Amino acid sequence: MSRFRALWQASLNATKKALTWNVEDLIPPTERYIFNFNSKEELKRWHLYSDSEYGGLSSASLEIADAGNGLRGIFSGKLSLDVAEDSKWNISRSGFCGMRSKKFDGFIDLDAYDTIALKVKGDGRCYISTIYTENWVNSPGQQEDNSWQAFVFVPKDNWYIAKASSSCFSTSIILEKDPREKRTYFAFSMEKDECGTNFPCHGCLSQYVNKHIPLAKYLPTWRGNVIDAELEMNPSRVLGMSLSVNAEGGVPGARSGPGDFQVEIDWIKALRTQ
Repeated sequence: MSRFRALWQASLNATKKALTWNVEDLIPPTERYIFNFNSKEELKRWHLYSDSEYGGLSSASLEIADAGNGLRGIFSGKLSLDVAEDSKWNISRSGFCGMRSKKFDGFIDLDAYDTIALKVKGDGRCYISTIYTENWVNSPGQQEDNSWQAFVFVPKDNWYIAKASSSCFSTSIILEKDPREKRTYFAFSMEKDECGTNFPCHGCLSQYVNKHIPLAKYLPTWRGNVIDAELEMNPSRVLGMSLSVNAEGGVPGARSGPGDFQVEIDWIKALRTQ
């Protein structure tokens, strides 16, 4: 091959590569794995926290184990409302545990997506999904990042794909069938049902329909409380995520109070639904 032809071929290959990159950049995949709990290496990406750091008696663990259908993450522990008698901390509340991802190497850009989805198997408790983004709004007391939270409630003992968000007035949850699981799933919204209740009763369950839940519905919070301000998440600068549980609070009908908790996690994804 002549020198000119070799140069021309190299230029052509570079152009093809650039065009391919541009197309993928303009039209990214419809879903993106953020976390996949199918390897023990995943444990290195997380750390645990609980009220025990401040004198509480709650405890938590995270392990990767074979749940009978492949490896899964298992976040479990015990929630306690008690405080150690010799605690040097004067905490106003106890009864919480969480697993938080270690900070990414840089940022994850989720600007092309509108929904966070988690495949989980719960225990009837209400969990809290948190997204941490670069601090561009200077929330009080948070020098490093902003936190955005949403409720995730999953009925006991079945696998669900949950796409969840919360607001001051309602919580919406979508539970969908995973094509790999031979089970039947359902969807519901925490808005008023025809019978007047604001939690799906057995008689009205079949009347619930899927409801799209945008990523923008995650609410800005500070120390677990919603910030009453017009703030907008910056999904292009995501620093990390967490999943936590409190002994008190959550959605009506969910299990609450001190005691054991356990949720199995298959994966966490970002989705583009529009």
